[in-house]
Amino acid sequence: MKRQLLPILTLLSGLLMAAAPAVAHHSFAAEYDRAKPISFKGKVTKIEWMNPHIYFYVDVTDANGKVINYACEGGAPNGLYRSGWRKDSLKAGDMVTVDGWRAKDGSNTVNAGSVILPDGKKVFAGSADEAGGAK
Repeated sequence: MKRQLLPILTLLSGLLMAAAPAVAHHSFAAEYDRAKPISFKGKVTKIEWMNPHIYFYVDVTDANGKVINYACEGGAPNGLYRSGWRKDSLKAGDMVTVDGWRAKDGSNTVNAGSVILPDGKKVFAGSADEAGGAK
């Protein structure tokens, strides 16, 4: 009985592991609209450095004085790390400028293409390329 159970469990765990990346990853075009670019400057409120993509949140004050919190999706942590990003590249309280594309669903979610850090350095956010390609 044990001999029959081991191959079945091995097969099932392999199938589950193979399916996880497919569920977690999505295409740019599925969620974001390249025809809706956005650029804003604001204060970083939170950073989530985890797979499959980092997220950072930025409070932006609009022309009427209303604060809008944007959820900005960046690239995968490993790719950003190889490009020179570190967990402390963005910190809560930092003033940044973000260029990206709005979500198709009308939410305040943005695919970040680039970020200008407080020191003026412009960095690629790693999520979508600026040349028009998708993830």
